[in-house]
Amino acid sequence: MNTAITLAMIWAVVGSACGFLPRRMHWPAAWVLIATGIPLLGYLSWKAGPLVGLIALLAGASILRWPVIRALGWMRRRVDRGRAS
Repeated sequence: MNTAITLAMIWAVVGSACGFLPRRMHWPAAWVLIATGIPLLGYLSWKAGPLVGLIALLAGASILRWPVIRALGWMRRRVDRGRAS
């Protein structure tokens, strides 16, 4: 099996296991997962192809759903504020 795919699977298992941590540890764990997931996503896309990278991006977004929801809300507020000017 490809090393990049193996690392992505390990990342997904660790990300799922972080859900069992106490609530105060969710956001620090999310930041660590984001910091390790972005370069891993690039490496996976480079080694396994863009389709596998897109699938991994969607899987990562489902694991890290609250940071994604917060980021989308932040971007929406920035766009709305830009339109009001």
